Amino acid sequence: MVDLLIRNADVVVTMNATRDELAGADVLVRGGEIHAVGPGLKAPGAEVIDARGCVVTPGLVNTHHHLYQTLTRAVPGSQDALLFGWLRTLYPIWARFGPEEIYVSAQVGLAELALSGCTMTADHLYLYPNGARLDDTIAAAREVGLRFHPTRGAMSIGESAGGLPPDSLAEPEPAILEDMIRVVDSFHDPSPGAMVRVGLAPCSPFSVSRALMRDSALLARDKGVMLHTHLAENDEDVAYSLAQFGCLPGQYAEDLGWTGADVWHAHCVKLKSSEIELFARSGTGVSHCPCSNCRLGSGIAPVRAMRDAGVKVGFGVDGSASNDAGNLLCEARMAMLLQRVAGGADAMSAREALEIATRGGARVLGREDVGVIKPGKRADLAIWDLRGVEAAGAWDPVAALVFCGPTRVRHLVVEGRQLVRDGQVVTLDLPMVLEQQRRLAARLAG
Repeated sequence: MVDLLIRNADVVVTMNATRDELAGADVLVRGGEIHAVGPGLKAPGAEVIDARGCVVTPGLVNTHHHLYQTLTRAVPGSQDALLFGWLRTLYPIWARFGPEEIYVSAQVGLAELALSGCTMTADHLYLYPNGARLDDTIAAAREVGLRFHPTRGAMSIGESAGGLPPDSLAEPEPAILEDMIRVVDSFHDPSPGAMVRVGLAPCSPFSVSRALMRDSALLARDKGVMLHTHLAENDEDVAYSLAQFGCLPGQYAEDLGWTGADVWHAHCVKLKSSEIELFARSGTGVSHCPCSNCRLGSGIAPVRAMRDAGVKVGFGVDGSASNDAGNLLCEARMAMLLQRVAGGADAMSAREALEIATRGGARVLGREDVGVIKPGKRADLAIWDLRGVEAAGAWDPVAALVFCGPTRVRHLVVEGRQLVRDGQVVTLDLPMVLEQQRRLAARLAG
């Protein structure tokens, strides 16, 4: 691999321990790793990216997504529904998916993330209709080139047993556990710099049994992989937990082994102070999905209280049927604004939001090798051009990324490889993929 020299950046936002912001700095990448950071670096024979007028940040990290949902944005009947009604509208459509829909939707969603500056993403795939497998999303991620944390999700309680999903989307629990073992053994890479790490992720406490939650936790610890699910997303979610389990969602999670440094929960909009303290004490992470929470009317997550207590927090775009976009920088802005609505204009700064989007997300996913620009870390970098109309007149280029934009990168580098060049994804034929997406969406719409 040829060395890569990012030269003359207006600002390099390191996100290191002292949060240094380096004016007029260069970044030298060698062998997929950051080799040096500072002014006037020399690298004969290196490929050069001229970053004048640009801010360089660590690549953004997305901690929660449902990539398959990029085929079902703005579906009539789901647009104004709360969570449970939204699910009941969309489940019958998702039941008609197959391997091609899962693969193409992942390509589209990953390309959208890349254009928003995201270099690493988790994905929560919890339905496998008509022969679809987790392998389909992993193949798409390898083509696009993002660092990928797919999770083998599952639903085992169908409508006939009192669950929300149709019976056709519920799987037998022995088959779920068997496939969890298969995907971990086939794809999980625990080594530093890994491009694929697999997690286990039963969909939610209201779509799987207590036994599957417990067995998944035991299996994850045996295999050394992380755990993920939805938790305390809205009032209905909490009411279900109290009615069915006699306790708050956080307590239910702890009782089944679903707290710890190897666990992260999506949403957590309705966590009580006792649950926040539990998560802080146990090292449990949270994926905050502000745009989706607004879209579904779920509420404002207590992110300020979580951060003050020491809970690990990252951002998630959530599924494209409940956002309906996949732009991680927009999540950072929305998170900042919502915390200000809840707690005042000083409740969250632009720099704190950017930290959560980078270093914070990496911590949630258990990655110490990304999220920071410093020698020895993996070369996952986003280069933002602030010479456009969005940031015109901005006095503070770093804060401008969150306050006003741009919301698309000029260049994106993952593991030293350029995925976006001059605002275009270069690792796949995106116009062709979008044509496939239109064909599949039309077929699903009937």
